[in-house]
Amino acid sequence: MSRVKELAEKYFDYAVSMRREFHRHPEPSMKEERTCSRVIEELESLGLKPKKAAGTGVVCEIKGTKKAKSSKIAALRADMDALELEEKNEIEYKSENEGLMHGCGHDGHTASLLTAAKILNNLKSEFAGTVKLIFQPGEEIAVGAKTMVGEGIVEDVDAIFGIHVWNDLESGKISVEAGPRMAAVNQFIINVKGKGGHGSMPYQGVDPIMAGAAVVMNLQTIVSREFDPMEPAVLSVDIFNSGSKANVLPENSYLEGTTRCFSREINQNFEEIIGRVAQKTAASYRAEAKLEYNKMTLPLINDQEISAIAHKAAAKFSGQGSIVKLDKTTGGEDFSFFAAEVPAAFAFVGSKNKAKGADAPHHHPEFNIDEDALKTVSGLYAQFALDFLNKGEVE
Repeated sequence: MSRVKELAEKYFDYAVSMRREFHRHPEPSMKEERTCSRVIEELESLGLKPKKAAGTGVVCEIKGTKKAKSSKIAALRADMDALELEEKNEIEYKSENEGLMHGCGHDGHTASLLTAAKILNNLKSEFAGTVKLIFQPGEEIAVGAKTMVGEGIVEDVDAIFGIHVWNDLESGKISVEAGPRMAAVNQFIINVKGKGGHGSMPYQGVDPIMAGAAVVMNLQTIVSREFDPMEPAVLSVDIFNSGSKANVLPENSYLEGTTRCFSREINQNFEEIIGRVAQKTAASYRAEAKLEYNKMTLPLINDQEISAIAHKAAAKFSGQGSIVKLDKTTGGEDFSFFAAEVPAAFAFVGSKNKAKGADAPHHHPEFNIDEDALKTVSGLYAQFALDFLNKGEVE
């Protein structure tokens, strides 16, 4: 048994204990005060020197003592925030904070990275360079990673690795393919301005409902007529509000929706195209359209070389048979902001186990994970860091 696997087994009970503590005390995005304090306490107990970042985030370094030709820095990232969701699980570690729940697995990520810190702290003599531990706040609102990038947290990093427990994958399985893995997530809001009047005499006004409806229909041609059909993309209008009374022609209509894509080029172009279609369509009805476009996350694209290192680390820790191919998902992940700055890989670790009642989807009030996945996550974090830092550099 490898030293990483041996230590992951040794600290498994610790990982479970920490995960249940975090699960019991979920906190909203960018307000993870208790979680931040506990992470700092646990890292300081190892003799490390953690620092706060991005408000309620934590950054900490573990320096290897093995001699090398040059010094590299590998970052490992875990997110910490919970969802505004009322938990319906009847478990001993059920959320004690009303209206908040770890319904996505971030409690497991935080616990696993703390466990990986214990493993790597034990193995400092076996790697060269530095492991930078990043405990990130605010993933659910896509603010934390962007803030950390802005604070320069990854400016000196040579590679970054993130993991998500995944209930669409059986426990014990790992997916870490190169290329696009999660979609860019963007929100658009379109305000259409017309001219109010009497519903029986619409020619005296400018109908924002008719203009808005035309905008909705014309937006649907963007994906089918302006983008390469080999590049997946989604544009959905999910809110359309206007009017107050049957015989009153309103002055405004309101549209809101989302776009998803895996291409950085398409993600860059979406805003301009939506604005053009909305404005010119509205103008053809004598109305005006104003676009507000909010870029939530970028496409999450795994680097070829870093993914290969992570793939080998997964095979080393869990065996080649544990590695599976998983289709990319239109869900979003703000790890994408790190991946846009630094060569990165993002892995999915299976946490589904129907026999243990861990088969509800993410963001469901009965979401739970097979805690055996924590052993895989903590071990994979550590194994990746060791393999990346020692690759071709040790004297």
